[in-house]
Amino acid sequence: MSTNTPIVLITGGSRGLGKNMALKLAEHGTDVVLTYRSNQAEAEAVVEAIRKLGRRAVALPLDVGKASTFAAFAGQLRAALKEHWQRDRFDYLVNNAGIGIHVSFVETTEAQFDELMNIHLKGAFFLTQTLLPLIEDGGRILNVSSGLARFALPGYSAYAAMKGGIEVLTRYLAKELGPRRIAVNTLAPGAIETDFGGGTVRDNADVNAYVASQTALGRVGLPDDIGGVVAMLLAKESGWINAQRIEASGGMFV
Repeated sequence: MSTNTPIVLITGGSRGLGKNMALKLAEHGTDVVLTYRSNQAEAEAVVEAIRKLGRRAVALPLDVGKASTFAAFAGQLRAALKEHWQRDRFDYLVNNAGIGIHVSFVETTEAQFDELMNIHLKGAFFLTQTLLPLIEDGGRILNVSSGLARFALPGYSAYAAMKGGIEVLTRYLAKELGPRRIAVNTLAPGAIETDFGGGTVRDNADVNAYVASQTALGRVGLPDDIGGVVAMLLAKESGWINAQRIEASGGMFV
């Protein structure tokens, strides 16, 4: 791994959990490349916040649901690394970008299934493949899954199936990238108060209270609960953790 300041690439880093991850990692001394799908102003606000923390940052547009654009994105990333860091590679990849669709199994359409697959599974698979030449040997990959891959709540069958695929993919990546000393892990958040999925957990008092009642620590998760875990998993002291699923849910449904 480079002896320079580490650089992390976080997909979907302009809002929600990705934003919190970016800020927490910056607080811990990591420079940040974050991606956004459509809201450039929102992304640039995160970049400015990171710079105020004394770290370098840049925001790049990316739709992780469109694998055909990944080669062009890699070119943009390569140019950004050269311009802002005078480097050819970065250290950590966090596959975080995603959407939530809440629909029953019997009502799930093929279009909804394909959208979830393209973003959560196909996107992470082929973006990682495309960016591998730019990741430092001895670096890290962190794939974001969900507590829903362990426990089942009606309405998330398609979403959770993609996250189950990500968890299997993580183990295969850890095995195949071992010769390059790249550690690959899964982070599975529980229910968190963000705007994800329309902000249901955050804004619906009944849902919030139910989740809290089913969580050992007695409350719903906050973005800071996840950003701190990401910083821990990417710290140099955590380098021997590999091919693991780490759930950060406060003990949901235990």
